[in-house]
Amino acid sequence: MATGFAQWGNDLYTGRRSYDIVGRRRTWYLISAVLVAISGVLLFVPGLNPGIEFRGGSEFVVSGVDTTDQQLATDTVLAIAPDEVPRVTTVGGSSLRIQTAELTSEEVTEVTNSLIAAFDVDEDQVTSTFIGPTWGQDVSQKAVTGLVVFLVFVSIVMTVYFRNWRMAAAAMLALFHDLILTVGVYAAVGWEVTPATVIGFLTILGYSIYDTVVVFDKVRENTADVLEQSRFTYAEKANLAVNQTLVRSINTSVVALLPVASILVIGAFILGAGTLRDIALALFVGMFVGTFSSVFLATPLEVTLREREPRIREHTAKVLAARAGVSTDDGEVVGAAPRAAAALRPGGHLGAAAQPRRKGR
Repeated sequence: MATGFAQWGNDLYTGRRSYDIVGRRRTWYLISAVLVAISGVLLFVPGLNPGIEFRGGSEFVVSGVDTTDQQLATDTVLAIAPDEVPRVTTVGGSSLRIQTAELTSEEVTEVTNSLIAAFDVDEDQVTSTFIGPTWGQDVSQKAVTGLVVFLVFVSIVMTVYFRNWRMAAAAMLALFHDLILTVGVYAAVGWEVTPATVIGFLTILGYSIYDTVVVFDKVRENTADVLEQSRFTYAEKANLAVNQTLVRSINTSVVALLPVASILVIGAFILGAGTLRDIALALFVGMFVGTFSSVFLATPLEVTLREREPRIREHTAKVLAARAGVSTDDGEVVGAAPRAAAALRPGGHLGAAAQPRRKGR
């Protein structure tokens, strides 16, 4: 199995085997557009579930209970504040977290005493805290500010590094795609959005950019002299780069996702709701989606933008005309179309056999 995977990776790198990822970019665009549209709908219905850190309110934690009956906690709060619908969550195997809107000091005292009696615990096993909504607003504002600064800084750095704004634009579009899908999954699952979730969202931005930059670096290497040859188009050279980095993207993703998946399972099913669960879900979805976008979205988008350049468009037309056997200023191409088609189809070989022969040479 390992030998077969290594051989597969070697075939992809040398061009002996090739998947037409860039050539089928409309398919990936359609898939991404549908997923983004679904995520956009989920942001409104059912919408995100902001945690108490963002909406403010009172929170009670009952630890060391013999029963984690959430209905008992709900009834206890409703008996004191009938207009309030509490949010009750099991934390671990022996604790409950009850969140409500802002309660008065008297109501907090009554709820605390009632929880002590209902769950038959000691006074020190019930804690209460109040979180103001202004704190959540500050966190949201700083998160948005950090996101904008990050995007601007990365755009400038990528433009300077690659000496091409189109790669930066494609990377930003892929990044936007990753962020929307991750937030959409969070809305669909219904888990609370906490500061840990925001940290997870910001973390996946760096991961997605890193993976995209690696692919773009290979694209730049392969297309550096694309206009100086007439065998392959810019899109084909870029597609070869995606194939050459495909194994690396898969390996990096698997290595990153396995520990994050472990943290997610532990946080969600063993420890219950908490920081580990919140950040792990954002990281897991973001890393998975980021791998997809770096392979199937970023480079195809970059190729689409580059093909709008007159010189790239003219070069592509020249190469395709040569394969079709159309006469050019350099002479008539003989038998180029069948060999080029065989060499460039998915699973074909990008070797010397694709070099067309010309009359009069």
